[in-house]
Amino acid sequence: MKTIVFFLEEPSAQDALEGLLPRILPQGIAVQYLVFEGKQDLEKRMVRRMRAWLKPDSVFIVLRDQDSGDCKVIKGKLMALCQEAGMDDAVVRIACRTLESWFVGDWDSVSSAFQQPRLAALRRKAIYQDPDRLGNPVTELRKFIPDYQKRDGARRIGALLDPAGNRSRSFKLFVETLRRLADAV
Repeated sequence: MKTIVFFLEEPSAQDALEGLLPRILPQGIAVQYLVFEGKQDLEKRMVRRMRAWLKPDSVFIVLRDQDSGDCKVIKGKLMALCQEAGMDDAVVRIACRTLESWFVGDWDSVSSAFQQPRLAALRRKAIYQDPDRLGNPVTELRKFIPDYQKRDGARRIGALLDPAGNRSRSFKLFVETLRRLADAV
């Protein structure tokens, strides 16, 4: 059985993926999550964790937020760490700007998750046409859901995200990567 091992910078990423992946990955693919305490912890410990991984037929995906950094620089650094670990085939995906950009890219799912039908209309606003360019997607969510919490939001929205209708390019690339890996099984 093939295993996809996710290296994640925070628990909310796991929360979102646990809802999303069963709808994307076929049966017969195991998933494991290694969750770190932020991006510095991820970068500090990932080489050692990859080298120590013993389960055969495993593929690694490193998922990290871009935040305010340069996407290409971040990806290059993470790829270099994967190569240092001897995992040249590891995949690095950057959530541009943050994981919440994926949520803002799908206001229909946000609307359903929080049972606020009026939020679905936000998908038509110009500011949300390219959610990967938003400076702070969490702030955007909190404009309309004042008590929004990252983990609760990730659990609710992740289970509803629509890969076909999402406007986030980084989300679409992530989904395409998962499907490509699943097809290679």
